[in-house]
Amino acid sequence: MTEKIITIREALSSALREEMLRDERVFIMGEEVGVWGGTYAVTRGFLDEFGARRVRDTPISEMVIAGAAVGAAMAGLRPVAEIMTINFAFVAMDAIVNHMAKVRYMFNGQFTVPLVIRTTTGGGKQLAATHSHAPEVIFAHFPGMYVAVPGTAYDAKGMLKAAIRDDNPVLFVEHSTMLQRRSPVPVDDPDFLLPIGKSDIKRTGKDVTIVTYQKGLEWSTQAAEMLAQEGIEAEIIDLRWLRPLDLEPVFESVKKTNRAVIVEESLPMFNVGAEVAAQLQEQVFDYLDAPVRRVSAMDQPLPYAANIELMALPDAQKVVKAVKEVL
Repeated sequence: MTEKIITIREALSSALREEMLRDERVFIMGEEVGVWGGTYAVTRGFLDEFGARRVRDTPISEMVIAGAAVGAAMAGLRPVAEIMTINFAFVAMDAIVNHMAKVRYMFNGQFTVPLVIRTTTGGGKQLAATHSHAPEVIFAHFPGMYVAVPGTAYDAKGMLKAAIRDDNPVLFVEHSTMLQRRSPVPVDDPDFLLPIGKSDIKRTGKDVTIVTYQKGLEWSTQAAEMLAQEGIEAEIIDLRWLRPLDLEPVFESVKKTNRAVIVEESLPMFNVGAEVAAQLQEQVFDYLDAPVRRVSAMDQPLPYAANIELMALPDAQKVVKAVKEVL
């Protein structure tokens, strides 16, 4: 297998192109995906390559995008819809939660909804509170759909291709500040897929387990390198999917390290860290030598001012501090 170092943006574009070439039922729709090539340039050139029938610009109406995509999926197509930011997905909440996630169950399997909704999350671009939060955990609350949160180009390509081929609906959440991050990705295997609902050990260590995903993976990796200079070896588990949530590698890691820190960008109340901490308490309480610590954004609307915005978000220094508190 040949690998090439590419960006997450290029990995997403490659996955979409390969799946559209493989299956004529796959089409993309959303605001600016056609003529403009997507808000983040993931679909640049697709309109010329695949034509207006399979690359469809839509009105600025998230409810229309999600609702039409659900209908198209029920009719036998495999839409990949794009919502510019997950903060605007709340406008389409009824179509996503009450239709996309529940139709297969409510019709006793007579209909499937092979639909992927791509969207972006996260702060750090000085776009103020309505564009900058990371509320993907809200969608992971609902059974009937999957929630993907890739943190590398390798994962983004393999996970998106798997999502498009699956018969269940997937909310595919990309971090808007990570699209230029690079990593090796297979480029000559059209069937390169990563399993749905499997977390991944991104770094091995013996002193503490860091559980994280997406931008948290970046902060945690930086923190682990800083800790290693002091002789502290952190193991990093990348969740990759919030639903299905694969915690078996986390449990096994905590049995070894006896300490856990959870790192994410979401707000601190009712977030992924709360769920993971609760399951650690239920499953491996006897192995814990210290209380589980959580690192998240501050509990407030994200500020516009760049310096204050950064203060409200997690970073590597905050992860290092949390790790030292559990040692």
